[in-house]
Amino acid sequence: MTRNPQFVRDHIGIEYGAGGGAMRALIEQIFIGGMGKVEDGVGLAAMDDGAALRIGDRWLVITTDSHVIQPIRFPGGDIGRLSVAGTVNDLAMMGATEPLGLTCAAIIEEGFARADLEAVWQSIRRACEEAGTTVVTGDTKVMGRGELDGLVINTAGIGLTDRIITDKGLRPGDRLLVTGTMGDHGLAIMATRNELSIDTELKSDVAPINQLVRLGLAAGGNDVVALKDPTRGGLSSTLHEMADKSGVGIVIDEPSVPISNEARAIGELLGIDPLLVANEGKAVFGVRASAADAVLVALREHPLGRRAAIIGRCVDERPGQVVLDTGLGRRLLAEPAGKLLPRIC
Repeated sequence: MTRNPQFVRDHIGIEYGAGGGAMRALIEQIFIGGMGKVEDGVGLAAMDDGAALRIGDRWLVITTDSHVIQPIRFPGGDIGRLSVAGTVNDLAMMGATEPLGLTCAAIIEEGFARADLEAVWQSIRRACEEAGTTVVTGDTKVMGRGELDGLVINTAGIGLTDRIITDKGLRPGDRLLVTGTMGDHGLAIMATRNELSIDTELKSDVAPINQLVRLGLAAGGNDVVALKDPTRGGLSSTLHEMADKSGVGIVIDEPSVPISNEARAIGELLGIDPLLVANEGKAVFGVRASAADAVLVALREHPLGRRAAIIGRCVDERPGQVVLDTGLGRRLLAEPAGKLLPRIC
């Protein structure tokens, strides 16, 4: 590792679940010890988007996630759509773009409205249809009133792939692509919480993107060397992880990073950089330079990839760090420690 790890305090704060350096420190210092190593595969110790276990000449990819968003309904989606998209997208980030099935466990607070629960389940069904998968097993628990904040959903997913793609395959000269605008999900949540109003409503980007990722992988083949979805901690946290694990520096061309006018406006109102904010329907591709244009063309052919862009490159200098080239100068892009936007996924 090229960074200086944080030390986890004696009592766990909210920042340890919000992405970024604090959460990685928690996982490294508490959860990984003595676990997670997989022979000839990818396990917990890799801290990737999922695990990969060899099954014959293919790989079984497994991932799990818990969803605690507040509010549970937000512009562009709800906790049900989020739970499916988050799990399907994590599988896709490992190369498994055809999910075999999902599990779904619901923990419900006493007094939660039946109509609201039915609406969430309908949203889960629709998102599964988009992703080409279904929920194959699950679990239900009910907690006492006041013991839970409404509804928590845990999902897991499995899929098969012929090639594992990790988040650490970068080398100097590689290009970084994003599949669309940054910061939409987190800023839509914050605008809802703060009851902000601008001329055009900003919506979350939450969506299963496995089919979009499949197009990019088909166009780039083995030249697609790294994948990661910029969820908690946003693009900044994702790039820092990829740079750190790969041992490269990353230079980002700030004007090339797609950000919607709505997200930019809300970010300015709240004093929050969209590059630090979660996305739930986007991916970051690490691609060999020779294949970058072909991957970009393929991504833009899909409705969810129309604003895909090449945003940066990998370099030898400053391994583990991300440099933002503004066009007028350069500065280091800070990684969020945690706490910036709690309970958004």
